[in-house]
Amino acid sequence: MPKALLREVAMDCISDMAQHLPTDCELFVIACRPGKADYDLVLPSPEANLNNVLDALRRPGLSIDGANIYKEAVCDLAIGAMAMGKQNNNPPPEGHWGERFWDIGRAEGQQRDDLVAALEHLVTVTTPDANGQIGAKEEHLAALENARAMIRLHRA
Repeated sequence: MPKALLREVAMDCISDMAQHLPTDCELFVIACRPGKADYDLVLPSPEANLNNVLDALRRPGLSIDGANIYKEAVCDLAIGAMAMGKQNNNPPPEGHWGERFWDIGRAEGQQRDDLVAALEHLVTVTTPDANGQIGAKEEHLAALENARAMIRLHRA
């Protein structure tokens, strides 16, 4: 049966089927050919919500552990947003769901930047100058304390 004919038959049947359901039920007719998109058909009744069908599929065992391209794309976006955030570039639009992943990456990048800055400062104040002298004792001790604080922060 051609896909167009199946769609037409399903559309005719959907209202008949819906009449036999409680009024708060949502009806979906779904046809697919695994591995191919040529026969994909998703027909919701007018009041149906796709999130509800996902919940209904999860109840009998649909899991986030199985492989599918949608899930892989979501994970790729989250990983990419964290990487962009760590580099502090290409933030998502304000309010986009990927923004929280970008923020996680940015926080990690900021911690790295703070740690590198503390180490650079410590190296600067403890490196002997041309006369073999090390910077002022107070500055040296402050840089050491800052480095210790950064180490404690990163171990927490």
